Amino acid sequence: MSSSVEGRRPLLRVAGVSFSYLGRFAALDDVKLSIHEGESVALLGANGCGKSTLLKVLDGLVFPDAGTYRAFGEEITERSLEDDQLNRAFRGRVGFVFQNADAQVFSPTVREEVAFGPLNLGLDRGDAEERVHDVLELLDIAELADRAPYQLSGGQKKRVAIASVLVMNPEVILFDEPTAALDPRSTRWLVELLGELRRAGKTIVIATHDLERLPAMADRSVVIDEAHRVVRDGPTAEVLDDRELLEGANLADQA
Repeated sequence: MSSSVEGRRPLLRVAGVSFSYLGRFAALDDVKLSIHEGESVALLGANGCGKSTLLKVLDGLVFPDAGTYRAFGEEITERSLEDDQLNRAFRGRVGFVFQNADAQVFSPTVREEVAFGPLNLGLDRGDAEERVHDVLELLDIAELADRAPYQLSGGQKKRVAIASVLVMNPEVILFDEPTAALDPRSTRWLVELLGELRRAGKTIVIATHDLERLPAMADRSVVIDEAHRVVRDGPTAEVLDDRELLEGANLADQA
């Protein structure tokens, strides 16, 4: 962990978290992780190691079978999120960009898609429309505002999915495999956007296999092995230099 965050209270913290699907298929085992304000953290691991599940825990989409998850000082559980005030505050502060944009983009038009979150959380329509305009301009997709999502390319859908999160101005943004299935131009744009978000002080957590672009996306990397446990948490440069670690986590071919 970077010395610049030592001693500071984390925004997000999982402690001893375990989770199994259907009570039988392990996804996380005794995972400990703290995310501090302004950090950019990558979750690394082979397919099925649990990194996407960990993102879902951080977004309050699934809840641990054991251990605890706290966000902004509050314990996040299925029951605690029944409190409307806590739920709205949490949903407004944490955004999740899914790997598959089709699972996230569902409204009749791009404009309605991006406006859905602010309106759903009770923002005045005029304020919501202003936010939508600003984020569409920011992501250079204003000309798509009245298009239906099914008419868009994969890269355009990804931008719309990101817009629907950024319009909420969350403190923490979670990305699941953000560069997967993108063409080179869209990938370059996304990596540049992540850099802009980092410089703006956003806290970013990324699940990724993309070791080539990892240094441009995250300062800190957390490696999860195929036993669903964290086996390394440190500076990205040091993690990438540890060939034995990457081979053991099935992130690199054995020499």
